[in-house]
Amino acid sequence: MAKALEGVRVIDMTHVQSGPSCTQLMAWLGADVIKIELPGRGDITRSQLRDVANVDSLYFTMLNCNKRSITLNTKTAKGQEIFWSLLKDADVLVENFGPGALDRQGFTWDKIHSHNPCVIYASIKGFGSGPYYDCKAYETVAQAMGGSMSTTGFEDGPPTATGAQIGDSGTGVHVLAGILAALYQRTRTGLGQRVEVAMQDAVLNLCRVKLRDQQRLAHGPLIEYPNKTFGAAVPRSANASGGGQPGQALRCKPGGSNDYIYVIIQPQGWAPLMTAIGREALITDPAYATPEARLHKLDECFGIIEQWTLQRSKYEVMERLNAVDVPCGPILDMKELIEDGALAERGIIVDVPHPARGSFKTVGCPIKLSDSTVEVTTSPALSEHTEEILTGLLGYSAEEVKKLRAEGVV
Repeated sequence: MAKALEGVRVIDMTHVQSGPSCTQLMAWLGADVIKIELPGRGDITRSQLRDVANVDSLYFTMLNCNKRSITLNTKTAKGQEIFWSLLKDADVLVENFGPGALDRQGFTWDKIHSHNPCVIYASIKGFGSGPYYDCKAYETVAQAMGGSMSTTGFEDGPPTATGAQIGDSGTGVHVLAGILAALYQRTRTGLGQRVEVAMQDAVLNLCRVKLRDQQRLAHGPLIEYPNKTFGAAVPRSANASGGGQPGQALRCKPGGSNDYIYVIIQPQGWAPLMTAIGREALITDPAYATPEARLHKLDECFGIIEQWTLQRSKYEVMERLNAVDVPCGPILDMKELIEDGALAERGIIVDVPHPARGSFKTVGCPIKLSDSTVEVTTSPALSEHTEEILTGLLGYSAEEVKKLRAEGVV
């Protein structure tokens, strides 16, 4: 079966998470992703947060599956020659170096576009043009400056980062969308183009409902928020859903740190919800019967529901409430997710054989295409495919490759 991106060649000059998350998705969808790494060291995440000595870390393996690795010192004349040769027949170049890093090596967009007018050159930076352009950005910096942290957490607590990597992997998905759009446009124009995504911008895009609420705040309190007072900016709103339907995380039996279930109260769901928990009298009680009546006593309403959830496990609550179409979801921790048989069956949690560590679990491709299946293969060893790429793609002899290694070029 053909892959969706079969025939697309990607030069991957990315490292850490934001870039590799993008190029891994492309590799899963069938692109030939050639990861360029520094000789002797490679992507810094190979050695970060190691759980097994002298073996590539899970940080690296879980972001670089299905790729090929070539080492190349692009600061040498021969290294640059090899880079330009690789770029000649490439479809996409992706990088996430600091601002101007590739330009200083002579790899400017103008030169790249002149060398290969068809190539799409995608860059990830912390910030777009403006006062912060030259500043470094990491996951939590992007969350801080993209609006996420100021709106995450409880009203009386400090700003909080979200566990979802919306700054790094969230930006990677945005870049993927830009690359795919540019590839599609190329089918009409025949030309590649520049794709740029700033981490701050991607996080802000994911926080758009909070930007919505900032504008609504000018016209009065945000009535669906649990907050008692409002200042000039959108506040931290605990576990409020962010939409028009009130929701809250409720405690469940037996009372562990993640024995909670998130329950949403919809207007049409009040009657079946009250029936399910044995509080039918509240269906017609004027103090609770309408959304307007409940709006100013949501804590009390959720307290009533929690009296019932406390007597049951989060899975039992989900089963009972879903049977009557009440939206809810148990708080699943990472241990529960990594052991979830349904996720494994769907290929969302996968076991990947690894030559040094035996095997590791990772998240499989979340994008499902009916005519392009994904098989997750292991991440490459450092420089594993250098000779294969130089001889197979660029025509170097084995003796020439040996010399390039001796000179520190590859």
